Amino acid sequence: MVDAPRQIEDKTTEPEDELAGSEAPLLDHLVELRKRLIHSLIALGVLLVACFIFAGQIFDILLEPYRSVVPNPAELELIYTAPQEFFFTQLNIAFFGALFLGFPYIATQIYMFVAPGLYRHERKAFIPYLVATPVFFLLGAMLVYFAVLPMAMRFFLGMETENVSMLVKVSEYLGLAMTLIIAFGICFQLPVVLTLLARIELVNTEMLKKGRRYAIVAILAVAAFITPPDPISQIGLAIPVYLLYEASIWSVRWIERSRAAKEAAEAAKPQA
Repeated sequence: MVDAPRQIEDKTTEPEDELAGSEAPLLDHLVELRKRLIHSLIALGVLLVACFIFAGQIFDILLEPYRSVVPNPAELELIYTAPQEFFFTQLNIAFFGALFLGFPYIATQIYMFVAPGLYRHERKAFIPYLVATPVFFLLGAMLVYFAVLPMAMRFFLGMETENVSMLVKVSEYLGLAMTLIIAFGICFQLPVVLTLLARIELVNTEMLKKGRRYAIVAILAVAAFITPPDPISQIGLAIPVYLLYEASIWSVRWIERSRAAKEAAEAAKPQA
Protein backbone atom coordinates (compact mmCIF):
# COMPACT_ATOMS: atom_id res chain seq x y z
CA MET A 1 0.00 0.00 0.00
CA VAL A 2 2.91 2.32 0.67
CA ASP A 3 4.39 1.82 -2.77
CA ALA A 4 1.16 2.61 -4.65
CA PRO A 5 1.32 6.42 -4.34
CA ARG A 6 4.93 6.34 -5.46
CA GLN A 7 4.01 4.35 -8.57
CA ILE A 8 1.21 6.76 -9.35
CA GLU A 9 3.55 9.69 -8.86
CA ASP A 10 6.14 8.16 -11.19
CA LYS A 11 3.51 7.62 -13.89
CA THR A 12 2.28 11.17 -13.64
CA THR A 13 5.76 12.68 -13.77
CA GLU A 14 6.97 10.72 -16.81
CA PRO A 15 5.04 12.78 -19.42
CA GLU A 16 6.26 15.94 -17.72
CA ASP A 17 9.86 14.80 -18.20
CA GLU A 18 9.21 14.23 -21.91
CA LEU A 19 7.84 17.73 -22.35
CA ALA A 20 9.97 19.55 -19.79
CA GLY A 21 11.43 21.98 -22.32
CA SER A 22 8.03 23.46 -23.11
CA GLU A 23 7.50 24.51 -19.49
CA ALA A 24 10.33 27.06 -19.60
CA PRO A 25 9.36 30.72 -19.16
CA LEU A 26 8.81 32.88 -22.22
CA LEU A 27 12.10 34.69 -21.61
CA ASP A 28 13.99 31.40 -21.81
CA HIS A 29 12.34 30.61 -25.15
CA LEU A 30 13.33 34.03 -26.49
CA VAL A 31 16.91 33.51 -25.29
CA GLU A 32 16.97 30.12 -27.00
CA LEU A 33 15.56 31.64 -30.21
CA ARG A 34 18.21 34.36 -30.10
CA LYS A 35 20.90 31.72 -29.67
CA ARG A 36 19.69 29.71 -32.67
CA LEU A 37 19.41 32.84 -34.83
CA ILE A 38 22.94 33.91 -33.92
CA HIS A 39 24.31 30.45 -34.75
CA SER A 40 22.50 30.47 -38.10
CA LEU A 41 23.69 33.99 -38.98
CA ILE A 42 27.28 33.15 -38.06
CA ALA A 43 27.16 30.04 -40.24
CA LEU A 44 25.65 32.04 -43.12
CA GLY A 45 28.30 34.76 -42.68
CA VAL A 46 31.17 32.28 -42.79
CA LEU A 47 29.68 30.54 -45.83
CA LEU A 48 29.03 33.90 -47.51
CA VAL A 49 32.70 34.88 -47.21
CA ALA A 50 33.86 31.46 -48.40
CA CYS A 51 31.46 31.46 -51.36
CA PHE A 52 32.51 35.00 -52.33
CA ILE A 53 36.13 33.86 -52.42
CA PHE A 54 35.15 30.98 -54.70
CA ALA A 55 32.51 32.95 -56.63
CA GLY A 56 34.39 32.36 -59.89
CA GLN A 57 34.31 28.58 -59.43
CA ILE A 58 30.61 28.66 -58.48
CA PHE A 59 29.95 30.82 -61.54
CA ASP A 60 31.63 28.22 -63.78
CA ILE A 61 29.49 25.47 -62.23
CA LEU A 62 26.28 27.40 -62.81
CA LEU A 63 27.38 28.26 -66.37
CA GLU A 64 27.86 24.62 -67.35
CA PRO A 65 24.19 23.96 -68.34
CA TYR A 66 24.39 26.89 -70.79
CA ARG A 67 27.82 25.87 -72.05
CA SER A 68 26.60 22.32 -72.71
CA VAL A 69 24.08 23.47 -75.36
CA VAL A 70 26.24 26.06 -77.15
CA PRO A 71 27.58 24.84 -80.52
CA ASN A 72 31.08 26.09 -79.71
CA PRO A 73 31.54 26.25 -75.91
CA ALA A 74 35.01 27.80 -76.20
CA GLU A 75 33.49 30.94 -77.73
CA LEU A 76 30.78 31.36 -75.10
CA GLU A 77 30.73 34.91 -73.71
CA LEU A 78 28.50 36.70 -71.24
CA ILE A 79 28.46 40.44 -70.80
CA TYR A 80 27.71 43.03 -68.15
CA THR A 81 26.65 46.58 -68.98
CA ALA A 82 27.38 48.45 -65.75
CA PRO A 83 30.72 48.75 -63.93
CA GLN A 84 29.33 47.41 -60.66
CA GLU A 85 27.07 44.76 -62.19
CA PHE A 86 29.48 41.83 -62.09
CA PHE A 87 30.55 42.66 -58.51
CA PHE A 88 26.96 42.55 -57.28
CA THR A 89 26.41 39.41 -59.32
CA GLN A 90 29.27 37.78 -57.43
CA LEU A 91 27.64 38.87 -54.16
CA ASN A 92 24.41 37.25 -55.30
CA ILE A 93 26.30 34.09 -56.17
CA ALA A 94 27.92 34.09 -52.72
CA PHE A 95 24.58 34.60 -50.97
CA PHE A 96 22.97 31.87 -53.06
CA GLY A 97 25.82 29.48 -52.30
CA ALA A 98 25.66 30.29 -48.58
CA LEU A 99 21.91 29.56 -48.47
CA PHE A 100 22.28 26.40 -50.52
CA LEU A 101 25.13 24.98 -48.42
CA GLY A 102 23.83 26.29 -45.10
CA PHE A 103 20.26 25.07 -45.48
CA PRO A 104 20.81 21.75 -43.63
CA TYR A 105 22.47 23.58 -40.72
CA ILE A 106 19.66 26.17 -40.54
CA ALA A 107 17.05 23.39 -40.61
CA THR A 108 18.91 21.67 -37.77
CA GLN A 109 18.87 24.88 -35.72
CA ILE A 110 15.12 25.20 -36.27
CA TYR A 111 14.65 21.62 -35.12
CA MET A 112 16.79 22.18 -32.02
CA PHE A 113 14.61 25.16 -31.10
CA VAL A 114 11.33 23.29 -31.65
CA ALA A 115 12.38 19.89 -30.24
CA PRO A 116 12.08 20.75 -26.49
CA GLY A 117 8.38 21.47 -27.02
CA LEU A 118 7.70 18.05 -28.56
CA TYR A 119 7.05 14.69 -26.97
CA ARG A 120 9.70 12.04 -27.38
CA HIS A 121 7.75 10.12 -30.04
CA GLU A 122 7.08 13.39 -31.89
CA ARG A 123 10.79 14.20 -31.95
CA LYS A 124 11.56 10.76 -33.41
CA ALA A 125 8.85 11.20 -36.03
CA PHE A 126 10.17 14.65 -36.99
CA ILE A 127 13.75 13.54 -37.73
CA PRO A 128 12.97 11.81 -41.08
CA TYR A 129 11.43 15.06 -42.34
CA LEU A 130 14.53 16.93 -41.25
CA VAL A 131 16.56 14.59 -43.46
CA ALA A 132 14.08 14.50 -46.35
CA THR A 133 13.83 18.30 -46.71
CA PRO A 134 17.40 18.93 -48.00
CA VAL A 135 17.29 15.69 -50.02
CA PHE A 136 14.19 16.78 -51.96
CA PHE A 137 15.59 20.27 -52.34
CA LEU A 138 18.74 18.76 -53.86
CA LEU A 139 16.65 16.59 -56.20
CA GLY A 140 14.85 19.69 -57.45
CA ALA A 141 18.13 21.53 -57.95
CA MET A 142 19.60 18.58 -59.87
CA LEU A 143 16.57 18.44 -62.16
CA VAL A 144 17.10 22.12 -63.00
CA TYR A 145 20.84 21.76 -63.49
CA PHE A 146 20.85 18.64 -65.66
CA ALA A 147 17.53 18.90 -67.54
CA VAL A 148 15.37 22.02 -67.29
CA LEU A 149 18.01 24.74 -67.61
CA PRO A 150 19.78 23.16 -70.61
CA MET A 151 16.43 22.66 -72.34
CA ALA A 152 15.42 26.27 -71.62
CA MET A 153 18.69 27.66 -72.95
CA ARG A 154 18.46 25.46 -76.03
CA PHE A 155 14.94 26.81 -76.58
CA PHE A 156 16.15 30.41 -76.31
CA LEU A 157 19.12 29.77 -78.59
CA GLY A 158 16.78 28.23 -81.16
CA MET A 159 15.08 31.61 -81.53
CA GLU A 160 18.19 33.18 -83.08
CA THR A 161 17.98 34.18 -86.71
CA GLU A 162 20.50 35.27 -89.32
CA ASN A 163 20.25 38.89 -88.22
CA VAL A 164 19.40 38.37 -84.54
CA SER A 165 21.75 36.72 -82.03
CA MET A 166 21.39 36.22 -78.31
CA LEU A 167 23.86 38.19 -76.18
CA VAL A 168 23.32 37.17 -72.56
CA LYS A 169 24.01 39.39 -69.55
CA VAL A 170 25.78 37.57 -66.75
CA SER A 171 23.35 38.85 -64.10
CA GLU A 172 20.29 37.79 -66.08
CA TYR A 173 21.55 34.28 -66.77
CA LEU A 174 22.60 33.69 -63.17
CA GLY A 175 19.34 35.19 -61.97
CA LEU A 176 17.46 32.72 -64.16
CA ALA A 177 19.56 29.76 -62.98
CA MET A 178 19.31 30.62 -59.27
CA THR A 179 15.57 31.39 -59.50
CA LEU A 180 14.87 28.04 -61.13
CA ILE A 181 16.99 26.14 -58.59
CA ILE A 182 15.27 27.79 -55.62
CA ALA A 183 11.80 27.43 -57.18
CA PHE A 184 12.24 23.74 -57.96
CA GLY A 185 13.83 23.07 -54.57
CA ILE A 186 10.87 24.65 -52.75
CA CYS A 187 8.23 22.95 -54.91
CA PHE A 188 9.91 19.59 -54.37
CA GLN A 189 9.04 19.93 -50.67
CA LEU A 190 5.44 19.00 -51.53
CA PRO A 191 5.72 15.33 -50.42
CA VAL A 192 7.41 16.37 -47.18
CA VAL A 193 4.69 18.93 -46.38
CA LEU A 194 1.75 16.66 -47.27
CA THR A 195 3.17 13.70 -45.38
CA LEU A 196 3.79 15.86 -42.33
CA LEU A 197 0.20 17.18 -42.51
CA ALA A 198 -1.03 13.60 -42.74
CA ARG A 199 0.85 12.70 -39.57
CA ILE A 200 -1.00 15.38 -37.64
CA GLU A 201 -4.25 14.31 -39.37
CA LEU A 202 -4.90 17.53 -41.26
CA VAL A 203 -5.06 15.76 -44.63
CA ASN A 204 -5.97 12.24 -45.70
CA THR A 205 -5.95 10.10 -48.83
CA GLU A 206 -9.54 10.81 -49.83
CA MET A 207 -9.01 14.54 -49.44
CA LEU A 208 -5.96 14.45 -51.71
CA LYS A 209 -7.75 12.33 -54.31
CA LYS A 210 -10.76 14.64 -54.42
CA GLY A 211 -8.49 17.66 -54.62
CA ARG A 212 -6.46 16.30 -57.53
CA ARG A 213 -8.09 18.55 -60.15
CA TYR A 214 -7.57 21.61 -57.97
CA ALA A 215 -3.98 20.55 -57.32
CA ILE A 216 -3.32 20.38 -61.08
CA VAL A 217 -4.62 23.92 -61.55
CA ALA A 218 -2.61 25.17 -58.57
CA ILE A 219 0.57 23.47 -59.79
CA LEU A 220 0.20 25.00 -63.27
CA ALA A 221 -0.46 28.43 -61.75
CA VAL A 222 2.57 28.22 -59.46
CA ALA A 223 4.76 26.98 -62.31
CA ALA A 224 3.65 29.90 -64.50
CA PHE A 225 4.24 32.40 -61.67
CA ILE A 226 7.68 31.38 -60.39
CA THR A 227 9.36 30.27 -63.61
CA PRO A 228 10.43 32.33 -66.65
CA PRO A 229 7.77 32.89 -69.33
CA ASP A 230 8.78 29.95 -71.49
CA PRO A 231 6.93 26.63 -71.84
CA ILE A 232 10.06 24.54 -71.20
CA SER A 233 10.57 25.79 -67.64
CA GLN A 234 6.86 25.75 -66.81
CA ILE A 235 6.25 22.23 -68.08
CA GLY A 236 9.56 21.09 -66.58
CA LEU A 237 8.31 22.18 -63.15
CA ALA A 238 4.64 21.24 -63.44
CA ILE A 239 5.09 17.60 -64.49
CA PRO A 240 7.57 16.58 -61.73
CA VAL A 241 5.54 18.39 -59.04
CA TYR A 242 2.35 16.64 -60.14
CA LEU A 243 4.16 13.27 -60.01
CA LEU A 244 5.31 14.18 -56.51
CA TYR A 245 1.68 14.94 -55.62
CA GLU A 246 0.69 11.45 -56.74
CA ALA A 247 3.60 9.98 -54.77
CA SER A 248 2.40 11.94 -51.74
CA ILE A 249 -0.98 10.18 -51.95
CA TRP A 250 0.78 6.82 -51.67
CA SER A 251 2.87 8.12 -48.78
CA VAL A 252 -0.22 9.41 -46.94
CA ARG A 253 -1.98 6.07 -47.49
CA TRP A 254 1.00 4.27 -45.96
CA ILE A 255 0.87 6.56 -42.91
CA GLU A 256 -2.87 5.91 -42.49
CA ARG A 257 -2.36 2.15 -42.65
CA SER A 258 0.48 2.33 -40.12
CA ARG A 259 -1.68 4.42 -37.78
CA ALA A 260 -4.61 2.03 -38.14
CA ALA A 261 -2.39 -0.99 -37.43
CA LYS A 262 -0.96 0.70 -34.36
CA GLU A 263 -4.40 1.62 -33.04
CA ALA A 264 -5.63 -1.96 -33.63
CA ALA A 265 -2.64 -3.37 -31.75
CA GLU A 266 -3.24 -1.03 -28.81
CA ALA A 267 -6.93 -1.90 -28.76
CA ALA A 268 -6.09 -5.62 -28.67
CA LYS A 269 -3.93 -5.23 -25.57
CA PRO A 270 -5.60 -6.48 -22.40
CA GLN A 271 -6.78 -3.71 -20.14
CA ALA A 272 -5.02 -3.62 -16.78
